[in-house]
Amino acid sequence: MKKLIACCCMLLAGAAAYAQGCVAIRSTGAVCTKPDAMADGHKGWQLNTTYRYFRSFRHFVGTEEQKERLEKNTEVINWTHNLDLALVRHFNNRWSLAVNLPIISNVRSSLYEHGGNSAKNARHKTSSFGIGDIRFTGYYWLFDPMKSPNANIQVGLGIKLPTGDYQYQDFFVKNDTTKLLGPVDQSIQLGDGGTGFTTEINAYYNFSKKISVYGSFFYLLNPREQNGVSTGRGSPVAATAITYGSSVMSVPDQYMVRGGANYTLDKLTASAGIRMECVPSSDLIGGSSGFRRPGYVLSAEPGLSYNLPKFSAFVTVPVALQRNRTQSYADKQRTRITGVYAQGDAAFADYSINIGCSFRF
Repeated sequence: MKKLIACCCMLLAGAAAYAQGCVAIRSTGAVCTKPDAMADGHKGWQLNTTYRYFRSFRHFVGTEEQKERLEKNTEVINWTHNLDLALVRHFNNRWSLAVNLPIISNVRSSLYEHGGNSAKNARHKTSSFGIGDIRFTGYYWLFDPMKSPNANIQVGLGIKLPTGDYQYQDFFVKNDTTKLLGPVDQSIQLGDGGTGFTTEINAYYNFSKKISVYGSFFYLLNPREQNGVSTGRGSPVAATAITYGSSVMSVPDQYMVRGGANYTLDKLTASAGIRMECVPSSDLIGGSSGFRRPGYVLSAEPGLSYNLPKFSAFVTVPVALQRNRTQSYADKQRTRITGVYAQGDAAFADYSINIGCSFRF
């Protein structure tokens, strides 16, 4: 039963969400960051490592794919690699504290940021590398695992610090003789520049030793409205960006919801679930102006995990079912001022790959 509970927890939602592409969710956690609801009063340390990769290239306005971007070779491509290191201190079988350190590598290929979509040989790359925003989280299981071995709910409260470089710069190639140094696109910045607060709920229910279900919810509140970073990419900001409130980058909220079922056979567990990652157009606390690409990805999420008493490993591959680039604050401002409905686009991935392991000591 202990292994089954541990396995369920491995497949619950992680401590954060990651968007697939230009919808910029910061790397503040991973799939395997929370402690297990063990009934043996375990005290000690746990190290979780998670790697995530995706390639975004399909452009959407709302839920409508802009297929002409691929046909004309004007699509924006983001390659993202995230390694999340999480150290967890178990105080007993209910209380624990975790610290998450993400290490991020991004590469972005585009035409419009450089010579322009209509120019020849205009496709160039910008990149970023470094640590992301560090997060500290306290966790508590609501029910005593000794008295409730088959079902439990975990709550978590945390703080996200602006340790990731949110002003990361690279060169934009305008022509054969001109390169401009400026902040890279929001989607590949290493941090968002805000001190945020996280809330989490993770839950599971075991029907038997083989069949169980899980669910989780994560929300990051970012009270800071803007971080002051220009969206001009080394050039003067366009007058329209100033008019519609997108001349500097916003510091958006984000959230993730997951749910599904597990089937366990000895040390191996297979899971099937649904995952939703979202950047809302409006924040719960503070203003929402500034540049952001709001939207969500709804994915089917199959996974496998292998569990031993001191070691666990997993892989999940969320596959996009629906991608939606929703109307941003700037889009709404433009619509109001011009009287013409406006809605920008964003690039999304078809799938992402998540691989991780956990060591208890």
